Amino acid sequence: MPGMNLTREEARERAELLNVEQYNVTLDLSRGDRVFGSTTVVRFKAVAGSSSFIDAVTDSVASVTLNGRELDPSVVSDGVRIALPDLAAENELTIVAEAPYMNTGEGLHRFVDPVDSEVYLYTQFEVPDSRRMFAVFEQPDLKASFQFTVTAPSYWNVISNSPTPEPVGAEARADGVAYSTWEFAPTRRISSYITALIAGPYEGVHSEVTSADGRTVPLGVFARKSLMQYLDAENIFTLTRQGFEFYEKQFGTPYPFEKYDQLFVPEFNAGAMENAGAVTILEGYVFRGKVTGAQVERRAITVLHELAHMWFGDLVTMRWWNDLWLNESFAEYMSHLAAVENTEFEGAWTTFASVEKSWAYRQDQLPTTHPIFADINDLQDVEVNFDGITYAKGASVLRQLVAWVGPEEFMSGVREYFRKHSWKNTELSDLMTELEISSGRDLDSWGKLWLETAGVNTLTPEITVDADGTITAFDIVQSATADQPTIRPHRLAVGGYSLDAKGKLRSVSRVELDVDGERTSVTELIGTKRAELILLNDGDLAYAKVRLDPESLTVAKAHLKDFADPLPRTLVWASAWDAARDGETPAREYVDLILANIAHESDSSVVMVQLRQLVTTLTFYVAAEHRAATKEKAAGALWDLARAAKAGSDHQFQFVKNFALLASNSTHLDTVAALLEGTESLEGLDIEQDLRWELLTSLVVGGRLGEADIAEELTRDNTASGQNAAALATAAIPTAEAKAKAWNSIVVTGELSNAFQASAVSGFTRVPDVALLEPFAGKYFASIEGIVKNRTLALAQQIVVGLYPAQLTTQETVDASDAFIAGLSADQAPLRRMMLENRDGVARALRARAADV
Repeated sequence: MPGMNLTREEARERAELLNVEQYNVTLDLSRGDRVFGSTTVVRFKAVAGSSSFIDAVTDSVASVTLNGRELDPSVVSDGVRIALPDLAAENELTIVAEAPYMNTGEGLHRFVDPVDSEVYLYTQFEVPDSRRMFAVFEQPDLKASFQFTVTAPSYWNVISNSPTPEPVGAEARADGVAYSTWEFAPTRRISSYITALIAGPYEGVHSEVTSADGRTVPLGVFARKSLMQYLDAENIFTLTRQGFEFYEKQFGTPYPFEKYDQLFVPEFNAGAMENAGAVTILEGYVFRGKVTGAQVERRAITVLHELAHMWFGDLVTMRWWNDLWLNESFAEYMSHLAAVENTEFEGAWTTFASVEKSWAYRQDQLPTTHPIFADINDLQDVEVNFDGITYAKGASVLRQLVAWVGPEEFMSGVREYFRKHSWKNTELSDLMTELEISSGRDLDSWGKLWLETAGVNTLTPEITVDADGTITAFDIVQSATADQPTIRPHRLAVGGYSLDAKGKLRSVSRVELDVDGERTSVTELIGTKRAELILLNDGDLAYAKVRLDPESLTVAKAHLKDFADPLPRTLVWASAWDAARDGETPAREYVDLILANIAHESDSSVVMVQLRQLVTTLTFYVAAEHRAATKEKAAGALWDLARAAKAGSDHQFQFVKNFALLASNSTHLDTVAALLEGTESLEGLDIEQDLRWELLTSLVVGGRLGEADIAEELTRDNTASGQNAAALATAAIPTAEAKAKAWNSIVVTGELSNAFQASAVSGFTRVPDVALLEPFAGKYFASIEGIVKNRTLALAQQIVVGLYPAQLTTQETVDASDAFIAGLSADQAPLRRMMLENRDGVARALRARAADV
């Protein structure tokens, strides 16, 4: 639809014309399963005589009335924008419409629980999707007060930004259902994208927290009825209270809203969303059985991330989406800081180094990398910039900024920022001004180098020692790529590690310094005895790729498992992964390094990341002629590690899951089958339902099980999770017919919900032989332009990225991608970006395979 995009210039012009005061939105959820009634009354001031438009993605519009005058139907031209001619100084606009329910995880999403056929609704509005539920001036700087009135089945729970009122009426309709109406109190002035409606027979657990200003703030945790038996509400409440305590102290501002609800919702596209006082969270964080420690920690970080947004993002909001990075990076940084300083997750910085930074480094080396402070010209730019730069690199650079200005100086500036700008819109410069005042540092040149340029630098030590092992010269050499040549300043530490009497690598020296330019001398270490392993960026303050000198690399390979602390070990893991991805070391050496050391890794998230990278390496980076044998070797090693692991441990659980993922030969598949059937067992390992699905899917991919077995398993677990697992397994059946059927459901008919489509895409690409994917490469390039044109971004991106023939890792795939990209027009920027990133993955894999030969 032409009007779906909104340019920055259009938003700027509209903000100059309008001052929005109040929305009264009336929603009727009694009109069946396709549409709902949506009536919007908006009061706003304008430049008299001017014209503008309001955003409304509708199924139909019954009437548009401006200042008592019904406008001609022609003002509704494209189903997205409604023209507003001849505005007065004071205006009241009423739009009566019907809007469609969505099944894409955008707008007002409708889900039917297969367990009990109950209907559950929730909204997801970031970036431009509140217009899918009501008429709205859809841009973050046109803040207003929102008042929602909702008619829904009387037995439902209805939750929004304001506290839920008592419903009135219980009118029976023709469908035999009694309906009531909830009239919510108006909100404070907030942006439309953080408004929310969650409605259905959700069940809740309630508690409270005392805010810094003495108020009692109600807390709620909600989930579908069929999941309540698994909901660990007390854990969520504990994390929330710890977050309240930490943020109110750090920010110097009490929690800004009247209540705080957290709602676990089905088929969610993201991890969570910071709706003011009504946070929605991925339902996968309601754990049905045993999960890894990494998942538990990720849920905690997510809870803390969204809570941080209540201040940074909701109370104070960016003026336009070019500061999206600051919104997300700040919450990401603060969530890890809060976890380390005020919760049980004291090792969160190790997770940050392993998970977030690896994402950032990967994104920053793509041909589509961009400055943190990106030039966001329109909504299309925003939608493709929810990436590793926006979240992970931004948070990494904020951590560097904190080290640069000082932790207390940073928080002092943040406190003043909140004091000055509460309930308003800001830009990056507003925060930087306060940080300059609090720290006394000139941040202009720092900001230009870090925020306005792209790419990641590489830091390499050059060390000279004399015959006695005394350091005579120590330089840190900084390099950049030809495409992204910027050399940046870093605040970092150089750590020295040596083996103690018990064979543990422990810190024996640490020097913190500013690194700038292409060569920096570490004068403090000259004249000292060289440690056995020298680690740049000890403590992980800086954002840079790090290389080890030859002596340190030798020690690291032999003693990676012997680090006494997990963070330096994680940094060495990261350096090894960079070298494998960059084709500097053979992929099979990296596989050997993982298998020899992973059992000794103490951090669950690091184990998860290393095993994920092991699978990536085996799939893409190991030379083709060695891949099958190396994969079998890795699977066998993981099974041995699982049997040797402590009973019931996180390691045992992760090793078994990844063994099943890699199992391919008859011996390994026999073991998987025995685990599923219960004839093989490991002490402490319970084969719960989610793990059963993983074992079953392994056997489906291996050709041992098929549709009948999937259907039988579904009778054991006919839940939303079970249906998604069955969709994945069905698409993974290794026959030409099954792949064609999956392709048709994903690409041709296009009737799958976002969650089912994601499962089908994952299953389609699970193949024992990549030859099964060859017939679809040409179909892929012929289809994706139409996919992007006709589907929402969430669904289109799943297909364009997920079905790209990356496993056909050949020059032919690169050439086909180049030809496709060359034919794209200038207005196809989102598709161009996705395809450039797809292509880069195959080109990188080819380089790594060449190194592995």
